[in-house]
Amino acid sequence: MTAPETQLARAAQLLEVSRPEQALAEIDRLPAPLATSLLAFRLRAGALTLLDRWDDVVDVARRGLAEAGPDAELLGRLGLALRHRREYPLAERALLDALAIEPENPWLLCQYADLCATVGQTDKAERLLARAAAVVPDAPAVFASRFQLAYARGDDRAAERIAQEFLGAWPGNPVALALHGVAAARRGRVGTAHRAFGQAAAQDPTDADYADAAWETRVYAHPLLLPLRPLYRLGIFRTWLIAVGTIVLLGAAGLNVLAALFAVAWMLFCVWSWIAPPLVRRMVLGRWRA
Repeated sequence: MTAPETQLARAAQLLEVSRPEQALAEIDRLPAPLATSLLAFRLRAGALTLLDRWDDVVDVARRGLAEAGPDAELLGRLGLALRHRREYPLAERALLDALAIEPENPWLLCQYADLCATVGQTDKAERLLARAAAVVPDAPAVFASRFQLAYARGDDRAAERIAQEFLGAWPGNPVALALHGVAAARRGRVGTAHRAFGQAAAQDPTDADYADAAWETRVYAHPLLLPLRPLYRLGIFRTWLIAVGTIVLLGAAGLNVLAALFAVAWMLFCVWSWIAPPLVRRMVLGRWRA
């Protein structure tokens, strides 16, 4: 194996261990012929994907397709990046072109399912995921897309169940841990969410989103914010509806004193929900810096 080919192999290995910036550095040092090879474009697009640099992914994928011709992986990367840029029709075109080349590629099927779920085509997304699961039922991409589809349908319970299945099948996978954290946070279990995000950050220290989520949930897991847990679980709108409905029902039942007491408690709760999070955030940040 020549030195440039060794560099390509090293870049691929760096991507496998989630070190995209170092992989890009290896690719940037390649001589001209290999730098414009299909594999180099694939690796560069993969590294930029891990860094969430969607504009650069689009540019690299399009340059690679212009240089090397139609390629399922580059078309898939292009579709993924365009979805993140909310250019949905162009994303669909890229993914359909990719699937025309590799119609049973599970990753491509999951990417197209994610796009369909994003634009509200949940039944179509479910059919695509069934095709992907028929090929590789326990693939991380299949679990992650099933999770996204459950949330697109507003089914928090199903999303939490899928996250638990994902974590059971892939206990050390940072994406599985992060989705478990998301599901726990949405259900108001911020302590569990904090631990899950912390473990995801430990498994993949290069992903700043995991570290940010771990810090954020550390704030909301603070004992001073314990009274606000129902707000996190139910959401602001539903919490307001329940509170106002309770006050109105108590008044209609002639329990005016109780209604007044509940209204005062609700006002105090609202004030605490405004002042407590910034206060706790400052306290936690001070300890973290120390």
